[in-house]
Amino acid sequence: MPPGGRNGGPGGHYMSEEEKAAQPKITAKLIKRVFSYLLPYWKQLILVLVCIIVSSVFTLMPSVLTGLIIDEGILGKNLKLLIFFIVLSLVVSFLANLIGVAESYINVWIAQHITFDMRNQMYKHLQHMSQRFFTTNNQGDIITRMTSDIDGVESVVTNTFRSILSNSITLIVALVAMFQKNWILALLGIAVIPLFIIPTRKAGKTRWTLTKDAQEANDEVNGVLNETLSVSGQLLVKLFGKEKEEYDRYENINKKMVRLNIKERMAGRWFFMLLNTVTNIGPMALYLVGGILIMQYDSSITVGDITVLVALLGKTYMPVNSLLNIQVDWMRAMALFNRIFEYFDMPVEIENPKDAITPKKVTGRVEFQHVDFSYDEERQILHDVSFRLESGKSMAIVGPSGSGKSTMINLIPRLYDVTGGRIFFDGVNVKNMDLALLRKNVGVVSQETYLFNGTIRENLRYAKPDATEEEMLNACKKANIMDFIEKQEKGLDTVVGNRGLKLSGGEKQRISIARVLLKNPALLIFDEATSALDSISESRIQEAIEPIIKERTSILIAHRLSTILAADRIYVLKDGRIVEQGNHKELVALGGVYTELYETQFKAVQGGDDGGAGDGAGDGADGGGNGA
Repeated sequence: MPPGGRNGGPGGHYMSEEEKAAQPKITAKLIKRVFSYLLPYWKQLILVLVCIIVSSVFTLMPSVLTGLIIDEGILGKNLKLLIFFIVLSLVVSFLANLIGVAESYINVWIAQHITFDMRNQMYKHLQHMSQRFFTTNNQGDIITRMTSDIDGVESVVTNTFRSILSNSITLIVALVAMFQKNWILALLGIAVIPLFIIPTRKAGKTRWTLTKDAQEANDEVNGVLNETLSVSGQLLVKLFGKEKEEYDRYENINKKMVRLNIKERMAGRWFFMLLNTVTNIGPMALYLVGGILIMQYDSSITVGDITVLVALLGKTYMPVNSLLNIQVDWMRAMALFNRIFEYFDMPVEIENPKDAITPKKVTGRVEFQHVDFSYDEERQILHDVSFRLESGKSMAIVGPSGSGKSTMINLIPRLYDVTGGRIFFDGVNVKNMDLALLRKNVGVVSQETYLFNGTIRENLRYAKPDATEEEMLNACKKANIMDFIEKQEKGLDTVVGNRGLKLSGGEKQRISIARVLLKNPALLIFDEATSALDSISESRIQEAIEPIIKERTSILIAHRLSTILAADRIYVLKDGRIVEQGNHKELVALGGVYTELYETQFKAVQGGDDGGAGDGAGDGADGGGNGA
C-alpha cells in the first residue's frame, strides 16, 4: 500500500490489480453475515454512535463560536462576551476530544472482542477439519487466515465502519450549520468542493502507480540480494567468477529503484503544492462573495458568519474525500471477510456421528472389509483391502515405498475416511464409533517425530495430563529412554527445544514411544518408527518395541526383519493391494514380492546394512501425527 495509508494521503484509495481480480460479489447475505458479528455488541455500538454524533457536533462548535467571538466579542467590543465565548470554545473542544477518546476505547473494545470471537471460531473449525485439509492446503495460507486476515477485521471495525459513520455525521452537521448561516455562501462552498476532490484523486492515482512500480523494483533488488549474498549463492558466484556481472545487474536495478523513488516522492510534493492552492480557493471565494454581499447589498451576513462558513467548509473537505473513496475501503473489507468465510464454509469432512457408539470395553480388534481409498479421483491408493487383526495379536505390513502402507493405518483413527468398503474397530464400524473414543484407543508412533517446545515431562503429559511420576518413569523404561533421562541434570524437566531439536533422532523417537504408552491405547501402531535413524538408535528403539508388541494389539510397518518376524502375521502390500499374506517362512517360499523384499532389503538390514528400505514419505500424504 502506498504512503498515506488506506484513508489518508494520495494513493490510499486505489486497488491493486490483484485486489480488483479478487473483488467479492457484495450480496445481502454477505453483508448480513458480516453484521452478525457486530450484533452481540449492539449496546456498545449504540454508545459509539452517540459518542460520534456528540463528538462531531462538539468538534464543529468552536468553528461556530468563532463567529460570535468576532461579531459579539471583538467587533461588539464586549470583553466579557469575548472571554466567555473563548472559554466556551476551549471547553467544548476539550469535551469533543474527551468523548473522542471514550469512543475510540469502546470502538477498539468492540473490534478486539469481535476478533476474539472469530479467532476462537476459526481455531475450533480448523481443529475439526480432516487431515486431507492440512495436506492439500498451504500451511502459510492457513496461518494467514487465522492471524493477519482476522487481525484485519479490527481495522475494518475501528477504521472503515467508523469512517463511514463519523464522516457522514460530520458532513451532515457541517452542511446544516452552513445553510443556517447563509444558503448562498453554503451553495458556493459545495460548488467549490469538486475542485479539491478531482486533483486529489488524479494525483493519488499517479502516486499509486509510481509506488507500485517502485515496490516492484525494490522486490527485484531484494531478489538479487537473496540470490547472491546467501551462502550457496556466494559460493556459486565465486566458483563461476561472476562477481562483475552480478554487481552490474545489482547496479542497474538499484538505479531503476532510485529513479522511481524520486518520482514517487516528488509526485507527493507536487500534489501537496496543488492541494494547498486548491484548498485556498474555497475560502477565498467565500470571502469575495461574502464581502460583496456585505458591501454592496447591505446583507444581514456578518464578518463572523463568513469566518464560520470558511471554517465549516474546511471541515467538509476530508469527510467528502473519504466518503467518495469509501467504496475501495468497503470492497477491501468485504474481501477480507470473504476470505475468512471461505474457510468457515469449508465442510467438516470427518464428524462425530450423532448417535455415536461408545463400547464399554475396547480391545483393539481391527477388520478391513474390501476397503478402497483415494485422495482424489485421478489416483486410487488402496484397492479392495481386507484383513482381520484379533485382539492381543500383532501384524506387520510390508511392501515397496509408495504402496499405501501408511495410508492404511491412517484410515483406522479416521484421519481420512474410506472411499469404499468398511473398517471395523472392536466390531463397530469406525464411522459409527465415537470419534474421541476411537482416537483415544489408537496410538501411532510415526517416523516424523513431533515434540513440543517444552520439557520431557510436558511432552509426556500431553498424552495423559494427570500422569503420575511413577507412570511417566515406567513408560520411559519401557521406551528404553531412562538411561538418557537419568544422565540429564534436570531429568524429566529437561527442555527438548523446538520440535525436539536439542535431542537426537533416536532420543526423540523413544520419548514419542513413551508418550504413546502413557496414552495406553488398545491398538498400537508403529509406522516406520526406525527408518530415519542410525543403526545404534534403531537398535535401541527395536529393543523397546519388541516387548511392547507382545503385550498389546499392534500393527507394524517396518523394514527390520526381526520386527517383522515378531509379528503374528505378515501382509504384503503392492500398488495398494494385499498381494501376499502369511508368516515369514510361507512368504519366502512363495517366491513373490516378499521374497524379493527379503533378498534385496531385509537380509541386508539384518546383516548390518543401514540402508534398509524405509517407507519414507512415499505414500502420498502418509505419516499422520505422532502420539495420536
